[in-house]
Amino acid sequence: MFVWCGVLFFLGILAFVDSIFNMGEVFRKVNSVLFMLISLGLLIRTTTKIKTRKMENYQKRIFNLERQVKALEDHNKQMADF
Repeated sequence: MFVWCGVLFFLGILAFVDSIFNMGEVFRKVNSVLFMLISLGLLIRTTTKIKTRKMENYQKRIFNLERQVKALEDHNKQMADF
């Protein structure tokens, strides 16, 4: 997904440069700018989702490790009482 967003953004830049150098009509300029902005929005959305997913994975990992520590502490307490 990230690669495709990058490709869209690159194509938007190329379309914008083409419309400027070929003295295109206003519609072509607006169309290329919208294309760039939408692809930039996709890039930002993708990167924030990746960061959020990493944080969720870290939280799950911490929760599992805390459970394991609690289980080991309970086991050690039972062994000490035995």
